[in-house]
Amino acid sequence: DEQKAMEEVEAVKLAVAEEIEKSMTVFPRTEDGKPFIWDYQWRGLFKEACGMLRKVKGTKSEKIKAYKKQIDGLIFIKERKIPLEFEGEMGTCQRPLRGQTAQGERIALACSETVPAGATCEFTVVCFCESDEALVKEWLDYGQYHGMLQWRNSGKGRFVWEEIAD
Repeated sequence: DEQKAMEEVEAVKLAVAEEIEKSMTVFPRTEDGKPFIWDYQWRGLFKEACGMLRKVKGTKSEKIKAYKKQIDGLIFIKERKIPLEFEGEMGTCQRPLRGQTAQGERIALACSETVPAGATCEFTVVCFCESDEALVKEWLDYGQYHGMLQWRNSGKGRFVWEEIAD
């Protein structure tokens, strides 16, 4: 009957909502509940940007050989936790993930927390070689085309940056 069918649908909705909540990718939080980005996530962006820009003629990254080793050993983010500052509420982004496996195509649902456009953060990049400063600027410039974190390939997480003098 109709009432039982509606109860079943509601029960399934609840179970699905709970499952999505459990499997959602979230930002880590500071002690006061503010979302933040880990230092290594920025260095991951540096590695990804350098890996791509090495293929582009005329870039500073083109000449780097063992770029991952250089980034790991000579370029650091001073702050471990980098809080995100923003106005408004956090949201979610959901999309299907498709993948080709040996067993055929697989589809899964991915869900992540988002912060509103215009969010900001401040951090300090430490370069042990002065010549690496220009590389870091090139990699940060790359962020306006290719975002960072979970949804970077969909264009989310794109950013612009500015240098703040001490």
